[in-house]
This record gives sequence, C-alpha cells and structure tokens, in this order.
Amino acid sequence: MGIFCIFFCTFVRKINKITMEFNRITAAEAAAFVQNGQTIGLSGFTPAGVAKCTPAEIAKRAEAEHAAGRPFKISIFTGASTGQSCDGELSDVDAIDFRAPYTTNPDFRKNVNQNTHLHYSDLNLSNMATQIRQGYLGEVNWAIIEACAIEKVGSKAHIYLTAAGGISPTVCRLATEGIIVELNSFHSPNSKGIHDVYEIEDHPFRQPIMITKASDRIGKPYIEVDADRIVGVVECNIPDEARSFKDPDPITTQIGQNVADFLLLNLKKGLIPQTFLNLQSGVGSGANAVLGALGQCPEVPNFNIYTEVLQDAPVALMKQGRVLSASACSLTVTNDCLLDIYDNIDFFKDKLVLRPSEISNCPEVIARLGVCALNTAIECDLYGHVNSTKICGTKMMNGIGGSADFAANAYLTIFTCGSTTKGGAISSIVPFASHIDHTNHYVDAVITEYGVADLRHKSDLQKAEELIKVAHPDYRPLLEDYLKFAEKRGGHTHHELSAAFAMHDTFLRKGDMRLTDYSEYIK
Repeated sequence: MGIFCIFFCTFVRKINKITMEFNRITAAEAAAFVQNGQTIGLSGFTPAGVAKCTPAEIAKRAEAEHAAGRPFKISIFTGASTGQSCDGELSDVDAIDFRAPYTTNPDFRKNVNQNTHLHYSDLNLSNMATQIRQGYLGEVNWAIIEACAIEKVGSKAHIYLTAAGGISPTVCRLATEGIIVELNSFHSPNSKGIHDVYEIEDHPFRQPIMITKASDRIGKPYIEVDADRIVGVVECNIPDEARSFKDPDPITTQIGQNVADFLLLNLKKGLIPQTFLNLQSGVGSGANAVLGALGQCPEVPNFNIYTEVLQDAPVALMKQGRVLSASACSLTVTNDCLLDIYDNIDFFKDKLVLRPSEISNCPEVIARLGVCALNTAIECDLYGHVNSTKICGTKMMNGIGGSADFAANAYLTIFTCGSTTKGGAISSIVPFASHIDHTNHYVDAVITEYGVADLRHKSDLQKAEELIKVAHPDYRPLLEDYLKFAEKRGGHTHHELSAAFAMHDTFLRKGDMRLTDYSEYIK
C-alpha cells in the first residue's frame, strides 16, 4: 500500500508539473478557441492517435450554434481516417465544410454520400502534408494533437505522440493560431521511444530520405515546437476508438494461402530476392487475416514490414519472431493489442517504429526498400484496373488511403479480394471497373480464393483470360460472354461500351449481378 501511495503521489506530481508548465484547460474551453470557418489539423492516422475530447466538444458547440440560427462549420485535415468522436459526430451535426484525406467512419460515409454540402477530397496519403505546406488546401488555424507525454525544455516543448504519426509535425509547425494538446493517460508514456519524427523539406530543397531498411531511424522521438505556441493542455483518459477484426474465415484463409504460394513460387524462380521482400498490407479485417495467414505459412521466410498501418496479426507475428521489424504510421490495433504493446515495450522498442505519413508512404523509400504491396480491391475489371474506393462508381466506401502510394512504387503489387460480396450478388471481377483508382500499369497480380491472376508480361486479352480464372464460377460465363461481344468491336482492349456496366446496372435494378442479360444492352 505504501509503495502504491508513493507511485501515485509521484504520478500526480508529474501531472501537476506538466499542467503548471502549460495552461491546463477543459475540452470545452479548447473547443471554444475554434471559430466558424477555421481549419483544424488533427493528430492520428486511422482512429489510432486521434485527439478525441476537443473534436467531440466542437460538435456539441456546432449543434448549439445551429440551434441558435448561427452558422458553424470547420474544415478538417488529418493523416487518414478518424473515429466517431470526430468524423462521426461532426458530420452528424453538419459541422464539416471540407475534409481530407481518407476516412472509414460509417456516419461520415453516410453523410458524405448524401450531403452535397460536405466537401470531401480523397487524396493519396503521402501527399497530404506536402499539399498543406504548399498551401493548396488553405491554412491550418489549429493543431489538435494527442500526446502520451509533453515536456518543456527551455523555450521549447517536446510533444510525444501516441499510437500514430500522421501529419502531426506539419500541422504543429504551420498552425497559425496555436496548438492544443490532449494529454491522454490511456497511452503509456513509456512508449515515448517508438516514434521517428521527420518532416520532409520544401521544394526545391528536399534531401534524400536516408532510410535503407525498415528499422532505420532518421528523426527525433518527439515533435519540437516553441512552448508558447501551446495554448492549452487537455487531460483525459480515453481509449482509442479501435475497430475489432473479424476472425479469419475460409475465404480469407484461402486467399492468404494463395498469396503465400504465389510469393514462394516467385522466390523459387528467383523473381524476388532470397532475402524476401518487405511487406505492406492495407487496413481492415481482410488484410489483417491475409497477413496473418501468410505469417503462419512455415515456408515463407521471416520478414520485415514497411507499411502504413500495423494491425493485430503482424503484432502477434512480431512476438513469434516471424516479423523481424516493422515500420508503420499507426498502430491500428485493438485496444487489448495496444495495451499489450505498452506492457511489453522493452521488447517492441527496437523492433517497431512509427513515422509521419509522408515518410511511411513515401514513394522514394517504398521504391528503394523493395516492398510487396498487399492491398484490397472492391472490384477489378477484366484488364486489371482496380477500384478501391467507390461502390458502383458513385458511393464512397473508404477513400484511396495509401494503396496508390504503395501500388505505384512497390517491387511487387498484389490486390486481393473475395470473388463475390453480398452473398454472391456482386462479382468482384467485372467487365469494366465502375471507378478506377489503380490502372493496370501498376497491378502485378490479383488474388481471390480461386487462385492467382498473374498479370505480368501479359497483353490485355491475356490479362482478361487470367482474371476470369479467379472469378467466382457463377460469373465466369457472364465474363466470357462479354468478351465475345466486345471482340466484335476490335481494338487492342476489347470493350462493348453499351454493355460495359451491364452487371453493375443489373445489380442496381434487380439486386443481383447474376441476372445480367446482355441482350438488354447490345442491339
């Protein structure tokens, strides 16, 4: 009991010292600084590491202002997506004028697909900090940053981030009005060493980014700012708004095995180095399951990860020794997994590094290291073009995220997807993608539970033959019929434009792509 009291009193003294050195404020007081028409720049990348108290209070303020008949909208710059306390609550009360870049929140998705006054720009994540510095997106008024610790060193303040890097260094430096720090005691201050904060120089004075292996560190473990720019510190204890992961199912397990078999075949053929490749994996349950299945394949050598998000499966593989080191922008993990990392920080500290998004997703570094990019497709067309953002070409799903950063610069670019969704009513392999995020110039392979479509060294028609093989058997006849109709038009890439979106149109009208009858479209 005496030891506990000593520990508790020491902890309180440390907190009191922090709040004596910096102005302690409530979340409501922090929200009151933000005015209609201003822009906030947030820490975090996915819901990991995002400031939570202040955005939620801004939403309450917006609701009150609207009820009083006064306008209140703000713009939001982030590293990637946020959670319900930001994207969800602010979009629900119509408090967002402009938002960039990536998002996954279901309420925001509903609102952005219904509300033409909510302006959303879907940007490649590697470009976000650069476009802010270039002034393309307008100025940042407030930086709102979640921290596990903050220290005053002379006239400077050292801000230690929590579970993500994002665009925090850039918005802290450029915020015209000041910086609000949410000191969140949910995140252990013992994690202070896992960040590597480095901001790329402005054009035309950029220097090479000296990362030659995933574990390299080139920056500082904190963000350094003038202490007098911090207008207040909000103390809280709030878990990350983490998403749970679905357990692997037979489809994701088979896709993972197909990915492993494909990489092992390339290894045996000498098409990838014997030292193997650094792996990158996208966000979500499917990507988590695929990487987990890959790690469980004993023939796959131990590997390093250079990615944007680290999820539960690769963290478990790190503890097993299968993943040797991991570089990411965020710990997009469940809270149980995050707390386990904090509890075992001595193990993870020299194996795990979190970077700003412009470094984790930097094309220069990705191309140098030799990365195998594993991302998820919504749909892929017969010639290898991939849609990863919009359902039937119109409804925003999540945004492009960092998939293009990796796909365009990787040593080997793979997209995975289940062959169907909605109980078989939608085929993931279609004649023509309803929206194209990744052209076939960058797509090396598409992998479903039915196998691997290796698109390298293939003409467009050969790619189509490969892709039909990995489509669901219910849809192969429809895809083959489309090619027969399209062949009559000739050309290097065969398309019958009147029927190119027949499967999508049939789904929208009848609820099932399998009901497609091309005679309705081809006259």
